[in-house]
Amino acid sequence: MSTETMATRPVVDAARIRAWLPKYGVYAAIVLLVVYNIFFTPYFATWSNLRIQLIQVAPIVIVALGMALVIGTEGIDLSVGSVMALAAAFIPLYLGYGVVAAILVALLAGVAVGLINGILVARVGLQPIVATLALFVGGRGLAVVISEGKLVDIRNADFLYLGSGDLLGIPVLVWIAALMVLVVGFVVRRTVFGRRLLAIGGNRPAAELAGLPVKRVLITVYVVCAVLASIAGLLSVARIQSSDASSVGLLIELSAITAVVVGGTPLTGGKVRVLGTVAGALLMQLVIATMIKHNLQPSTTEMVQAVIILIAVYVARERKTR
Repeated sequence: MSTETMATRPVVDAARIRAWLPKYGVYAAIVLLVVYNIFFTPYFATWSNLRIQLIQVAPIVIVALGMALVIGTEGIDLSVGSVMALAAAFIPLYLGYGVVAAILVALLAGVAVGLINGILVARVGLQPIVATLALFVGGRGLAVVISEGKLVDIRNADFLYLGSGDLLGIPVLVWIAALMVLVVGFVVRRTVFGRRLLAIGGNRPAAELAGLPVKRVLITVYVVCAVLASIAGLLSVARIQSSDASSVGLLIELSAITAVVVGGTPLTGGKVRVLGTVAGALLMQLVIATMIKHNLQPSTTEMVQAVIILIAVYVARERKTR
């Protein structure tokens, strides 16, 4: 073996690792964390624990799917937590008219917020972080006003079934999240809308020159993101069996963005990794659960999450610059 071959092999191997990490690093991290917990965390490998973890991560997955679509267009949506709060505020007000009516009103609230965000971004021309920041603050304030700042217990058995019921031994909440994953994955990979979304995120000026309906796609993406947040909001209310607009969805936008970034979707747009987003949400949930079970301080958990985000962004940046 020549000296030149030996010198270049480490470089080639390092390049392969850098190319592999953005695609599969999150899955490897999940496997390592699961193996660690099986050996060192009591009662980790039980159905009851798995059930708890899946129930807790399901709303985050649903919100993160919408966030992934927005980030795929090189945007961001900071209002998803407020949309969840609005859904939570409307549910108890309209449950008296039936479960379907209450759910429709909650979803319409999401549509309204999504339209406002989309119009501000696509037609007014505001930066996404500025446009959605307004509703990040104002949306939750409106939700608190609507609910009069009260925590309202939910007693409707049909509605509560969405958050606490089982179907074939698996929580309904998890089934709904899985369905959302399939739908979003199909839209991104198999539809014209999905291809247009990625084209706009990859190069918006080129998409406009090609005659793509850029503004319409952007508005639709923000509406879809808000509707998914509404679904997560009403499911969260059904799970905790109460509506508290001041706490439902609080800071979930950060968890959603983290899941998307850790899952390999670049903040620069042009790509959406649906399964990676799900894996990112699962990884962060496992990190939090592991630290809680080992009695670590919440501040330590937050620092570890911050380190994971920095690593994910750095890896994505390295891949982008190559």
